[in-house]
Amino acid sequence: MSSPISNVRPPPDHLIADLADYALSAKISSTEAMDTARWCLADTLACGIMALGFPACAKLLGPVVPGTSIEHGSRVPGTRYELDPVQGAFNIGTIIRWLDFNDTWLAAEWGHPSDNLGAILATADWISQNEGAGRPAAAFHATIPPRRSPIAMQDVLVAMVKAHEIQGVLALENSFNRVGLDHVLLVRVASTAVVTAMLGGTREQVMNAISHAWLDGSALRTYRHAPNTGSRKSWAAGDAASRAVRLALIAMTGEMGYPSVLTAKTWGFQDVSFKGNAVKLARPLGSYVMEHVLFKISYPAEFHAQTAVECALQLHPRIKGRLEEIERVELTTHQSALRIIDKSGPLHNPADRDHCLQYMTAIGLIFGALTAEHYEDGIAADPRIDALRAKMTVVEDKEYSKDYLDPDKRSIANAVRIVFHDGTKTEKVVVEYPVGHRRRRAEGIPLLHKKARDAFVAHFGPDKADPLMSLFADRAALAATPVREFVSRFVK
Repeated sequence: MSSPISNVRPPPDHLIADLADYALSAKISSTEAMDTARWCLADTLACGIMALGFPACAKLLGPVVPGTSIEHGSRVPGTRYELDPVQGAFNIGTIIRWLDFNDTWLAAEWGHPSDNLGAILATADWISQNEGAGRPAAAFHATIPPRRSPIAMQDVLVAMVKAHEIQGVLALENSFNRVGLDHVLLVRVASTAVVTAMLGGTREQVMNAISHAWLDGSALRTYRHAPNTGSRKSWAAGDAASRAVRLALIAMTGEMGYPSVLTAKTWGFQDVSFKGNAVKLARPLGSYVMEHVLFKISYPAEFHAQTAVECALQLHPRIKGRLEEIERVELTTHQSALRIIDKSGPLHNPADRDHCLQYMTAIGLIFGALTAEHYEDGIAADPRIDALRAKMTVVEDKEYSKDYLDPDKRSIANAVRIVFHDGTKTEKVVVEYPVGHRRRRAEGIPLLHKKARDAFVAHFGPDKADPLMSLFADRAALAATPVREFVSRFVK
């Protein structure tokens, strides 16, 4: 006779407790992390502002029910929308990710930590809007305790560092993509932890919320890979951010959690979704991820291709008048790029093209530039692109793959060489670290500044853009700015 299953409720999984304690109590003392967060905020909002010009993105924005609005709600930068914080998080998260131009984290699992800003900014603005209108917390959500002080951008920046850290450290050794799960799982987990803490959750409430984030499982990666690559990959992070806010609000009502959601035999996340592997933290939680995050500064390209595009742009002046003379294009890359973006055959949509190493390299070689517009149907119809793709060979360099995983290097190396029909060839152009890498911060930050200003000028005009950039450059002024006032500067 079998023994009955024990119904003794276990203590919370150690990982859930660690995440909750960090979200609630960690002090961020790193000046480098906070300064990087300032420019990450500027860059992330610039990416969102740029995405508003694309109809495929714009059609997804606004309230769930057209024509509705929320008084003192979450505002969507660059628009006139004012929404509940759940839908606000979806909107902000979607515009941030749409162009594949915001920051990146590459490890055993990769992702885009600034995706969490969708949940953080929507929640912060909702709280700040109500505070500014003189409404106590209980007036807009009865379970949220009153704050000791008004919410300011310092709170947003700290929340960004913490969300980056949770997502990035979980990604260091836990490879969810290898079991078919999408990395936006970690956006939901990180945002849920941080947002519940922002709302004033107790330790138990934060742990309960995090347990629900894991309980949701994860989206499949199918929408990122051939032959199904599609535009859902551009709003998946917005979906995760909105779910995080929803779970945080549910937990704040006192809804119960599930303490062994990760480790429960048979029914827990590890057994059901992670092939029995333990989910673990590779290092203590601090501010490591924000300090080392990778910015996409020059090109809206899947990050494993950033250095390949840089190589292509260096070669463009030497081959722009000789495209018909090219016999082959030799691409040397690392294992992750081979697995994710090495792609042949027809490319069906912009999301398909910005995840194709050969397409992005061809654009750089032909046009000497790569912008979001280069993924649209009009330019993609240029016959020179597919003709050049057909001449490309892609091989792995084992050293590139090794250095990609080395925690002291974390390079993302690519190399390009052109061979002509007459037997002559260009030199092999190698770029190990993209301009957005920590090793190139001094070079990268001024370029990031220009990227952000150009986006704000195009949407708002210089009279509004220049004061914004001055605010980002002033550490103390930005930190002290009430969230309500900050977001008001982005209202169209």
